[in-house]
Amino acid sequence: MLVRRGTEPWTRLDARGNPHFVHTPTTALASDRISAGATDTGLRRRENEDVVLVRDDLGLYAVADGAGGHDAGDVAAESAVRSLVAGIASADELPPASTAALNRLGIDPEARALSAAFHRAHRDVVAIARVSQSAKGMGSTLVAALFSEREPLVHIAHVGDSRCYRLRGGHLELLTVDHSIASDVLEKRPELDDAVLARLPKSVVTRALGMGQSLHASVQTKAVVAGDRYLLCSDGLSGPVSSQGIADALKSAATPDDAVRELIARANAAGGPDNIACVVVDCPGGADHALPVDRTSNTIVDDPSVRSSDPELLIMGIEELDLSGPPDRVGDDLIRALDTVVGKHSK
Repeated sequence: MLVRRGTEPWTRLDARGNPHFVHTPTTALASDRISAGATDTGLRRRENEDVVLVRDDLGLYAVADGAGGHDAGDVAAESAVRSLVAGIASADELPPASTAALNRLGIDPEARALSAAFHRAHRDVVAIARVSQSAKGMGSTLVAALFSEREPLVHIAHVGDSRCYRLRGGHLELLTVDHSIASDVLEKRPELDDAVLARLPKSVVTRALGMGQSLHASVQTKAVVAGDRYLLCSDGLSGPVSSQGIADALKSAATPDDAVRELIARANAAGGPDNIACVVVDCPGGADHALPVDRTSNTIVDDPSVRSSDPELLIMGIEELDLSGPPDRVGDDLIRALDTVVGKHSK
């Protein structure tokens, strides 16, 4: 795992992946945010391929979950966060004319910078995999939050099934939608029976850094309210721990450090099937300042048949799959097609 605190050098954790907690002192630039992040190997893995990023000085926080290659998932995840930092740190170099043009188009320059940083990270992962035999096939999920220093906004981007949650007014909201087979199929064929969805592979993500030549990252902008608590995490947490368990941990913890420790403990208490990574960011202010829950946020799925924390299998999206026709036929054809793809990647 790689973490960075303030302007200190990158530091690699020990081979056992024991948690390392990061807390950056509050500064005026950090707008009084308080944050912490850690990873843990879990109870069933030998290696830790999850990475957290905590950069209060940039207002940038991220979680990357590496997979694939010959045990090179950590290389992909580390490359992802390095490139993300480099992309955001250099975003201020955009000429004023470009920034003004973006504003005239109604596009926030910070959100665009975050998206550009994701694309930079993707290109870097692809480039490493191209020149290194041991890194071929590697990839990484990535979820990041960039807090604006200009106004109370946070820009959230993600690829894969690493998630961003928000605790506001005592209510937990899932702000991201997993880029998974189940989510993609539901988007195209929402009328399919639950039995079909239950048969879909649980360990497949449809978007990731390093997957293919192009990248489609989801980017959104949310208002920040005093009292908000944000969580970025890998599926090693959101898989074994229910949304209620996550909410309870976030609500009961006095500080981000406490929240991170409790979340990791809960994931391991649930079996620790995967590496665990989480970053918690507090936006200080009493709960009485919090707005009502955003009703447009995504429904949180707790059904273990829909979500699990097995090793990710990186494949291309479902665009090439034929989802036309009656639901019963589509279900059988879809499962056969996915079985074929999964079988090829498993050999």
